[in-house]
Amino acid sequence: MRARTRIRRKAVVLAAVASLGTGLLAGCADDGNDDDSSSTEGGGGKTKITLGLFGTAGFEESGLYKEYEKLHPDIDIQQTVVERNEVYYPALLNHLTTNSGLQDIQMVEVGNIAEIVQTQSDKLLDLSKYGKKSDYLEWKWQQATTAEGQTIGVGTDVGPMAICYRTDLFKEAGLPTDREEVGKLWAGSWDKFVEVGKDYKAKGAKGTTFLDSPGGMLQAILSSEKDRFYDSSGEVIYKTNPAVKSAFDLTAEAAEAGLIGNQTQFQPAWDTTIANSKFAAMSCPPWMLGYIKGKSKPESAGKWDVAQAPKSGNWGGSFLTVPKSGKNAEEAAKLAAWLTAPEQQAKLFGVQGSFPSTPAAYESSEVTGAKNDMTGDAPIGTIFAEAAANIPVQTIGPKDQIIQQGLTDNGVVLVTQGKSAKEAWDNAVKTIDNALDQ
Repeated sequence: MRARTRIRRKAVVLAAVASLGTGLLAGCADDGNDDDSSSTEGGGGKTKITLGLFGTAGFEESGLYKEYEKLHPDIDIQQTVVERNEVYYPALLNHLTTNSGLQDIQMVEVGNIAEIVQTQSDKLLDLSKYGKKSDYLEWKWQQATTAEGQTIGVGTDVGPMAICYRTDLFKEAGLPTDREEVGKLWAGSWDKFVEVGKDYKAKGAKGTTFLDSPGGMLQAILSSEKDRFYDSSGEVIYKTNPAVKSAFDLTAEAAEAGLIGNQTQFQPAWDTTIANSKFAAMSCPPWMLGYIKGKSKPESAGKWDVAQAPKSGNWGGSFLTVPKSGKNAEEAAKLAAWLTAPEQQAKLFGVQGSFPSTPAAYESSEVTGAKNDMTGDAPIGTIFAEAAANIPVQTIGPKDQIIQQGLTDNGVVLVTQGKSAKEAWDNAVKTIDNALDQ
Protein backbone atom coordinates (compact mmCIF):
# COMPACT_ATOMS: atom_id res chain seq x y z
CA MET A 1 0.00 0.00 0.00
CA ARG A 2 2.79 2.45 0.76
CA ALA A 3 6.13 3.18 -0.81
CA ARG A 4 8.96 2.81 1.68
CA THR A 5 10.60 6.19 1.63
CA ARG A 6 12.40 7.98 4.40
CA ILE A 7 10.25 10.85 5.60
CA ARG A 8 12.44 13.87 5.99
CA ARG A 9 10.66 16.38 3.83
CA LYS A 10 9.38 19.59 5.26
CA ALA A 11 5.89 19.08 6.68
CA VAL A 12 3.18 21.47 5.71
CA VAL A 13 2.28 23.68 8.66
CA LEU A 14 -1.38 24.17 8.20
CA ALA A 15 -4.66 23.56 9.80
CA ALA A 16 -6.40 20.92 11.64
CA VAL A 17 -7.34 17.68 10.28
CA ALA A 18 -5.72 14.43 9.80
CA SER A 19 -7.73 11.50 8.79
CA LEU A 20 -8.34 8.05 9.98
CA GLY A 21 -6.84 5.78 7.38
CA THR A 22 -9.54 3.19 7.83
CA GLY A 23 -12.14 4.37 5.44
CA LEU A 24 -12.80 8.07 5.73
CA LEU A 25 -16.12 8.67 4.09
CA ALA A 26 -15.88 11.64 1.89
CA GLY A 27 -14.60 11.50 -1.60
CA CYS A 28 -13.14 9.20 -4.28
CA ALA A 29 -11.32 7.95 -7.63
CA ASP A 30 -10.48 5.26 -10.12
CA ASP A 31 -7.90 2.81 -8.87
CA GLY A 32 -6.47 1.90 -12.15
CA ASN A 33 -7.87 2.69 -15.58
CA ASP A 34 -5.35 3.54 -18.25
CA ASP A 35 -8.04 3.98 -20.90
CA ASP A 36 -7.54 7.33 -22.59
CA SER A 37 -11.31 7.49 -23.21
CA SER A 38 -11.62 9.02 -19.73
CA SER A 39 -10.99 12.44 -21.22
CA THR A 40 -12.33 12.24 -24.76
CA GLU A 41 -15.55 13.31 -26.34
CA GLY A 42 -18.69 11.96 -24.67
CA GLY A 43 -21.88 10.83 -26.31
CA GLY A 44 -23.47 13.11 -28.88
CA GLY A 45 -20.27 15.10 -29.33
CA LYS A 46 -20.28 16.36 -25.75
CA THR A 47 -17.08 16.94 -23.80
CA LYS A 48 -16.80 14.17 -21.21
CA ILE A 49 -15.30 15.05 -17.84
CA THR A 50 -14.50 12.18 -15.51
CA LEU A 51 -14.00 12.27 -11.77
CA GLY A 52 -12.08 9.72 -9.71
CA LEU A 53 -13.51 9.59 -6.18
CA PHE A 54 -13.41 7.50 -3.00
CA GLY A 55 -16.18 6.82 -0.52
CA THR A 56 -19.37 8.83 -0.98
CA ALA A 57 -18.62 12.34 -2.17
CA GLY A 58 -22.28 13.14 -2.74
CA PHE A 59 -21.92 15.19 -5.92
CA GLU A 60 -24.12 12.84 -7.92
CA GLU A 61 -26.50 12.10 -5.04
CA SER A 62 -27.17 15.80 -4.47
CA GLY A 63 -27.89 16.45 -8.14
CA LEU A 64 -24.90 18.72 -8.73
CA TYR A 65 -23.76 16.92 -11.86
CA LYS A 66 -27.18 17.28 -13.48
CA GLU A 67 -27.33 20.92 -12.47
CA TYR A 68 -23.94 21.64 -14.05
CA GLU A 69 -24.83 19.72 -17.21
CA LYS A 70 -28.02 21.78 -17.49
CA LEU A 71 -25.95 24.97 -17.21
CA HIS A 72 -23.42 23.56 -19.71
CA PRO A 73 -25.28 21.38 -22.25
CA ASP A 74 -22.02 20.49 -24.00
CA ILE A 75 -20.60 18.79 -20.89
CA ASP A 76 -21.10 15.13 -19.91
CA ILE A 77 -19.94 14.23 -16.37
CA GLN A 78 -19.06 10.71 -15.27
CA GLN A 79 -17.53 9.41 -12.05
CA THR A 80 -15.64 6.31 -10.94
CA VAL A 81 -15.78 5.50 -7.23
CA VAL A 82 -13.56 3.35 -5.04
CA GLU A 83 -15.15 2.67 -1.67
CA ARG A 84 -12.12 3.00 0.60
CA ASN A 85 -9.34 5.56 0.47
CA GLU A 86 -6.64 3.09 1.49
CA VAL A 87 -7.38 1.25 -1.76
CA TYR A 88 -7.87 4.38 -3.83
CA TYR A 89 -4.89 6.47 -2.78
CA PRO A 90 -1.97 4.11 -3.54
CA ALA A 91 -3.33 3.65 -7.06
CA LEU A 92 -3.73 7.41 -7.47
CA LEU A 93 -0.17 7.99 -6.31
CA ASN A 94 1.06 5.45 -8.83
CA HIS A 95 -0.93 7.08 -11.65
CA LEU A 96 0.45 10.50 -10.74
CA THR A 97 4.00 9.16 -10.56
CA THR A 98 3.71 7.61 -14.01
CA ASN A 99 1.47 10.43 -15.26
CA SER A 100 -0.93 7.93 -16.81
CA GLY A 101 -4.35 6.44 -16.15
CA LEU A 102 -5.62 9.62 -14.49
CA GLN A 103 -9.18 10.92 -14.46
CA ASP A 104 -9.88 14.55 -15.40
CA ILE A 105 -10.53 15.34 -11.73
CA GLN A 106 -9.02 13.35 -8.88
CA MET A 107 -10.06 13.61 -5.25
CA VAL A 108 -7.37 13.69 -2.56
CA GLU A 109 -8.08 13.09 1.13
CA VAL A 110 -6.61 15.56 3.61
CA GLY A 111 -4.35 12.93 5.17
CA ASN A 112 -2.65 12.58 1.78
CA ILE A 113 -2.62 16.19 0.60
CA ALA A 114 0.80 17.04 2.09
CA GLU A 115 2.45 14.22 0.17
CA ILE A 116 0.71 15.25 -3.06
CA VAL A 117 1.74 18.89 -2.55
CA GLN A 118 5.35 17.94 -1.87
CA THR A 119 5.86 15.26 -4.52
CA GLN A 120 3.26 15.58 -7.28
CA SER A 121 2.41 19.27 -7.69
CA ASP A 122 4.17 19.46 -11.06
CA LYS A 123 1.57 17.02 -12.45
CA LEU A 124 -1.40 19.11 -11.31
CA LEU A 125 -3.03 22.31 -12.54
CA ASP A 126 -2.81 25.49 -10.47
CA LEU A 127 -6.44 25.98 -9.45
CA SER A 128 -5.94 29.44 -7.96
CA LYS A 129 -6.89 30.73 -11.41
CA TYR A 130 -10.30 29.07 -11.13
CA GLY A 131 -11.33 28.94 -7.47
CA LYS A 132 -11.52 32.08 -5.32
CA LYS A 133 -9.12 31.95 -2.38
CA SER A 134 -11.34 34.31 -0.39
CA ASP A 135 -14.20 31.77 -0.54
CA TYR A 136 -12.34 29.14 1.46
CA LEU A 137 -11.10 28.77 5.01
CA GLU A 138 -7.56 30.17 4.94
CA TRP A 139 -5.98 27.06 6.41
CA LYS A 140 -7.88 24.78 4.05
CA TRP A 141 -6.63 26.71 1.02
CA GLN A 142 -3.07 26.64 2.33
CA GLN A 143 -3.12 22.87 2.83
CA ALA A 144 -3.16 22.41 -0.94
CA THR A 145 -0.72 25.23 -1.72
CA THR A 146 2.98 24.70 -2.45
CA ALA A 147 5.83 26.81 -1.06
CA GLU A 148 5.93 28.51 -4.46
CA GLY A 149 2.28 29.52 -4.22
CA GLN A 150 0.73 26.96 -6.56
CA THR A 151 -2.66 25.74 -5.28
CA ILE A 152 -3.16 22.23 -6.62
CA GLY A 153 -6.49 21.43 -4.93
CA VAL A 154 -9.74 23.11 -3.93
CA GLY A 155 -11.38 21.97 -0.70
CA THR A 156 -14.61 19.99 -0.86
CA ASP A 157 -15.34 19.93 2.86
CA VAL A 158 -13.99 19.96 6.42
CA GLY A 159 -14.84 17.76 9.39
CA PRO A 160 -15.40 19.79 12.58
CA MET A 161 -15.56 17.33 15.44
CA ALA A 162 -18.52 16.90 17.78
CA ILE A 163 -19.94 14.04 19.85
CA CYS A 164 -23.06 12.24 18.64
CA TYR A 165 -24.99 10.49 21.39
CA ARG A 166 -28.15 8.47 21.92
CA THR A 167 -30.57 10.46 24.05
CA ASP A 168 -32.52 7.34 25.02
CA LEU A 169 -29.42 5.52 26.28
CA PHE A 170 -28.14 8.61 28.11
CA LYS A 171 -31.51 8.99 29.81
CA GLU A 172 -31.56 5.34 30.86
CA ALA A 173 -28.08 5.81 32.40
CA GLY A 174 -29.23 8.85 34.38
CA LEU A 175 -27.21 11.29 32.29
CA PRO A 176 -28.59 14.60 30.92
CA THR A 177 -29.98 14.54 27.40
CA ASP A 178 -30.03 18.26 26.54
CA ARG A 179 -27.08 18.91 24.21
CA GLU A 180 -25.90 21.99 26.10
CA GLU A 181 -25.88 20.11 29.41
CA VAL A 182 -24.20 17.12 27.85
CA GLY A 183 -21.44 19.31 26.44
CA LYS A 184 -20.85 20.82 29.87
CA LEU A 185 -20.17 17.38 31.34
CA TRP A 186 -16.83 17.15 29.54
CA ALA A 187 -16.10 20.70 28.35
CA GLY A 188 -12.38 21.33 27.97
CA SER A 189 -11.13 17.91 29.01
CA TRP A 190 -10.93 14.45 27.45
CA ASP A 191 -10.28 13.10 30.96
CA LYS A 192 -13.74 14.36 31.94
CA PHE A 193 -15.09 12.59 28.88
CA VAL A 194 -13.73 9.29 30.19
CA GLU A 195 -15.25 9.98 33.60
CA VAL A 196 -18.67 10.40 31.97
CA GLY A 197 -18.04 7.05 30.31
CA LYS A 198 -17.47 5.46 33.69
CA ASP A 199 -20.76 6.94 34.93
CA TYR A 200 -22.47 5.48 31.90
CA LYS A 201 -20.99 2.04 32.48
CA ALA A 202 -22.24 2.03 36.07
CA LYS A 203 -25.86 2.69 35.14
CA GLY A 204 -26.18 2.21 31.38
CA ALA A 205 -28.09 -0.45 29.51
CA LYS A 206 -26.57 -3.91 29.71
CA GLY A 207 -24.88 -5.08 26.55
CA THR A 208 -23.92 -1.54 25.53
CA THR A 209 -20.72 0.48 25.83
CA PHE A 210 -20.26 4.20 26.24
CA LEU A 211 -18.27 4.59 23.01
CA ASP A 212 -18.27 2.74 19.71
CA SER A 213 -14.55 2.13 19.11
CA PRO A 214 -11.04 2.92 20.32
CA GLY A 215 -10.10 4.26 16.90
CA GLY A 216 -12.86 6.85 17.01
CA MET A 217 -11.82 8.10 20.44
CA LEU A 218 -8.12 8.30 19.55
CA GLN A 219 -8.95 10.11 16.31
CA ALA A 220 -11.03 12.70 18.15
CA ILE A 221 -8.38 13.43 20.79
CA LEU A 222 -5.54 13.72 18.29
CA SER A 223 -7.61 15.91 15.98
CA SER A 224 -7.83 18.47 18.78
CA GLU A 225 -4.02 18.70 19.17
CA LYS A 226 -1.93 21.28 17.35
CA ASP A 227 1.16 19.07 17.07
CA ARG A 228 0.88 15.35 16.48
CA PHE A 229 2.97 13.28 14.08
CA TYR A 230 5.39 15.79 12.52
CA ASP A 231 7.17 18.89 13.70
CA SER A 232 7.51 22.05 11.64
CA SER A 233 10.87 20.93 10.22
CA GLY A 234 9.37 17.76 8.76
CA GLU A 235 10.69 15.31 11.35
CA VAL A 236 8.47 12.40 12.39
CA ILE A 237 7.79 12.92 16.11
CA TYR A 238 4.83 10.69 16.91
CA LYS A 239 6.90 8.41 19.17
CA THR A 240 8.31 11.28 21.23
CA ASN A 241 5.37 13.69 21.21
CA PRO A 242 3.74 13.60 24.69
CA ALA A 243 0.37 14.59 23.19
CA VAL A 244 0.28 11.46 21.03
CA LYS A 245 1.28 9.10 23.84
CA SER A 246 -1.15 10.78 26.24
CA ALA A 247 -4.01 10.36 23.74
CA PHE A 248 -3.07 6.72 23.20
CA ASP A 249 -2.86 6.00 26.92
CA LEU A 250 -6.18 7.69 27.72
CA THR A 251 -7.89 5.70 24.98
CA ALA A 252 -6.25 2.52 26.28
CA GLU A 253 -7.45 3.37 29.81
CA ALA A 254 -11.02 3.72 28.55
CA ALA A 255 -10.69 0.44 26.67
CA GLU A 256 -9.33 -1.40 29.70
CA ALA A 257 -12.24 -0.04 31.76
CA GLY A 258 -14.73 -1.53 29.30
CA LEU A 259 -16.04 1.83 28.12
CA ILE A 260 -15.38 1.19 24.42
CA GLY A 261 -16.57 -1.38 21.92
CA ASN A 262 -13.97 -3.75 20.49
CA GLN A 263 -14.56 -2.97 16.83
CA THR A 264 -12.54 -1.38 14.06
CA GLN A 265 -14.49 1.44 12.45
CA PHE A 266 -15.98 1.09 8.97
CA GLN A 267 -15.93 -2.70 9.10
CA PRO A 268 -19.10 -4.85 8.88
CA ALA A 269 -18.98 -5.83 12.56
CA TRP A 270 -18.84 -2.14 13.54
CA ASP A 271 -21.77 -1.40 11.25
CA THR A 272 -23.75 -4.02 13.15
CA THR A 273 -23.15 -2.22 16.46
CA ILE A 274 -24.74 0.89 14.96
CA ALA A 275 -27.74 -1.03 13.68
CA ASN A 276 -28.26 -2.78 17.02
CA SER A 277 -27.73 0.31 19.21
CA LYS A 278 -24.77 -1.19 21.06
CA PHE A 279 -23.14 2.09 22.11
CA ALA A 280 -24.26 5.44 23.48
CA ALA A 281 -21.82 7.94 21.93
CA MET A 282 -19.24 8.35 19.20
CA SER A 283 -16.80 10.88 17.77
CA CYS A 284 -18.81 12.64 15.13
CA PRO A 285 -17.79 14.96 12.30
CA PRO A 286 -20.73 16.04 10.09
CA TRP A 287 -20.27 13.30 7.51
CA MET A 288 -20.67 10.67 10.22
CA LEU A 289 -24.38 11.52 10.45
CA GLY A 290 -24.86 10.20 6.95
CA TYR A 291 -23.06 7.01 7.89
CA ILE A 292 -25.17 6.57 11.02
CA LYS A 293 -28.33 7.06 8.98
CA GLY A 294 -27.22 4.52 6.41
CA LYS A 295 -26.43 1.82 8.97
CA SER A 296 -29.24 2.38 11.49
CA LYS A 297 -32.60 0.69 11.76
CA PRO A 298 -35.66 2.93 11.17
CA GLU A 299 -36.58 2.95 14.86
CA SER A 300 -33.36 4.81 15.71
CA ALA A 301 -34.47 7.93 13.82
CA GLY A 302 -34.70 10.95 16.09
CA LYS A 303 -32.95 9.25 19.01
CA TRP A 304 -29.55 10.84 18.34
CA ASP A 305 -28.34 14.33 19.22
CA VAL A 306 -25.08 16.26 18.83
CA ALA A 307 -23.03 17.99 21.54
CA GLN A 308 -19.77 19.88 21.34
CA ALA A 309 -16.65 17.77 21.87
CA PRO A 310 -14.38 18.35 24.90
CA LYS A 311 -12.01 20.21 22.57
CA SER A 312 -12.50 21.34 18.98
CA GLY A 313 -10.86 19.27 16.29
CA ASN A 314 -11.23 18.22 12.69
CA TRP A 315 -11.66 14.79 11.17
CA GLY A 316 -11.80 14.59 7.43
CA GLY A 317 -12.06 16.82 4.44
CA SER A 318 -10.92 16.31 0.87
CA PHE A 319 -9.77 18.23 -2.19
CA LEU A 320 -10.40 18.13 -5.91
CA THR A 321 -7.29 18.21 -8.10
CA VAL A 322 -6.94 18.43 -11.88
CA PRO A 323 -4.09 16.57 -13.61
CA LYS A 324 -2.37 18.61 -16.31
CA SER A 325 -2.31 15.58 -18.59
CA GLY A 326 -6.08 15.54 -19.00
CA LYS A 327 -7.41 16.28 -22.49
CA ASN A 328 -10.05 18.57 -21.01
CA ALA A 329 -8.08 20.06 -18.10
CA GLU A 330 -9.50 23.54 -18.62
CA GLU A 331 -13.12 22.37 -18.46
CA ALA A 332 -12.29 20.05 -15.57
CA ALA A 333 -10.81 22.94 -13.58
CA LYS A 334 -13.96 24.99 -14.12
CA LEU A 335 -16.09 22.06 -12.90
CA ALA A 336 -13.90 21.51 -9.83
CA ALA A 337 -14.18 25.18 -8.88
CA TRP A 338 -17.95 25.13 -9.38
CA LEU A 339 -18.48 21.97 -7.33
CA THR A 340 -16.58 23.48 -4.40
CA ALA A 341 -18.05 27.00 -4.56
CA PRO A 342 -20.04 28.11 -1.46
CA GLU A 343 -23.45 27.63 -3.09
CA GLN A 344 -22.73 24.05 -4.10
CA GLN A 345 -21.05 23.16 -0.80
CA ALA A 346 -24.15 24.37 1.04
CA LYS A 347 -26.37 22.14 -1.11
CA LEU A 348 -24.03 19.21 -0.55
CA PHE A 349 -24.24 19.59 3.21
CA GLY A 350 -28.01 19.61 3.09
CA VAL A 351 -28.04 16.27 1.28
CA GLN A 352 -24.83 14.50 2.24
CA GLY A 353 -23.65 16.08 5.49
CA SER A 354 -20.28 17.17 4.09
CA PHE A 355 -19.57 20.38 6.00
CA PRO A 356 -18.49 23.31 3.79
CA SER A 357 -14.91 24.51 3.64
CA THR A 358 -16.33 27.85 2.50
CA PRO A 359 -17.44 30.08 5.45
CA ALA A 360 -19.91 32.01 3.30
CA ALA A 361 -22.00 28.85 3.15
CA TYR A 362 -22.43 28.81 6.95
CA GLU A 363 -25.05 31.56 6.75
CA SER A 364 -27.06 29.91 3.99
CA SER A 365 -30.46 28.42 4.72
CA GLU A 366 -29.21 25.01 3.55
CA VAL A 367 -26.75 25.03 6.46
CA THR A 368 -28.59 26.95 9.18
CA GLY A 369 -31.79 25.05 8.52
CA ALA A 370 -30.20 21.65 7.99
CA LYS A 371 -31.75 18.68 9.76
CA ASN A 372 -30.91 15.01 9.84
CA ASP A 373 -33.38 12.16 10.29
CA MET A 374 -31.28 10.64 13.05
CA THR A 375 -30.99 13.86 15.09
CA GLY A 376 -34.53 15.18 14.62
CA ASP A 377 -34.79 18.94 15.11
CA ALA A 378 -31.17 19.44 16.20
CA PRO A 379 -29.70 22.48 14.35
CA ILE A 380 -26.76 20.50 13.07
CA GLY A 381 -25.49 23.24 10.76
CA THR A 382 -25.19 25.72 13.62
CA ILE A 383 -23.63 23.12 15.93
CA PHE A 384 -20.93 22.15 13.46
CA ALA A 385 -20.28 25.76 12.45
CA GLU A 386 -19.51 26.53 16.10
CA ALA A 387 -17.11 23.60 16.21
CA ALA A 388 -15.46 24.72 12.97
CA ALA A 389 -14.73 28.16 14.39
CA ASN A 390 -12.34 26.68 16.97
CA ILE A 391 -10.41 24.11 14.93
CA PRO A 392 -6.69 24.34 15.82
CA VAL A 393 -4.02 25.06 13.23
CA GLN A 394 -2.04 21.88 12.85
CA THR A 395 1.16 20.57 11.32
CA ILE A 396 0.41 17.82 8.83
CA GLY A 397 2.95 15.65 7.06
CA PRO A 398 3.10 13.38 4.03
CA LYS A 399 2.41 10.15 5.93
CA ASP A 400 -0.13 11.30 8.51
CA GLN A 401 -2.65 8.75 7.30
CA ILE A 402 -0.27 5.82 7.72
CA ILE A 403 0.64 6.90 11.25
CA GLN A 404 -2.99 7.44 12.26
CA GLN A 405 -4.04 4.08 10.86
CA GLY A 406 -1.17 2.33 12.60
CA LEU A 407 -2.07 3.83 15.97
CA THR A 408 -5.69 2.76 15.60
CA ASP A 409 -5.95 -0.46 13.58
CA ASN A 410 -2.66 -1.89 14.81
CA GLY A 411 -2.66 -0.18 18.20
CA VAL A 412 -5.46 0.82 20.56
CA VAL A 413 -7.98 -1.66 19.16
CA LEU A 414 -5.76 -4.44 20.54
CA VAL A 415 -6.45 -3.25 24.08
CA THR A 416 -10.11 -4.12 23.63
CA GLN A 417 -8.96 -7.60 22.59
CA GLY A 418 -6.92 -8.33 25.70
CA LYS A 419 -3.52 -6.78 24.98
CA SER A 420 -1.92 -4.38 27.45
CA ALA A 421 -1.51 -0.71 26.56
CA LYS A 422 2.25 -1.24 26.25
CA GLU A 423 1.84 -4.23 23.94
CA ALA A 424 -0.59 -2.26 21.79
CA TRP A 425 1.73 0.76 21.62
CA ASP A 426 4.77 -1.36 20.74
CA ASN A 427 2.84 -3.13 17.99
CA ALA A 428 1.62 0.17 16.55
CA VAL A 429 5.14 1.62 16.55
CA LYS A 430 6.57 -1.46 14.84
CA THR A 431 3.87 -1.36 12.17
CA ILE A 432 4.27 2.36 11.53
CA ASP A 433 8.06 2.34 11.44
CA ASN A 434 8.05 -0.59 9.02
CA ALA A 435 5.71 1.36 6.75
CA LEU A 436 7.86 4.50 7.00
CA ASP A 437 11.11 2.52 6.64
CA GLN A 438 12.35 4.04 9.91
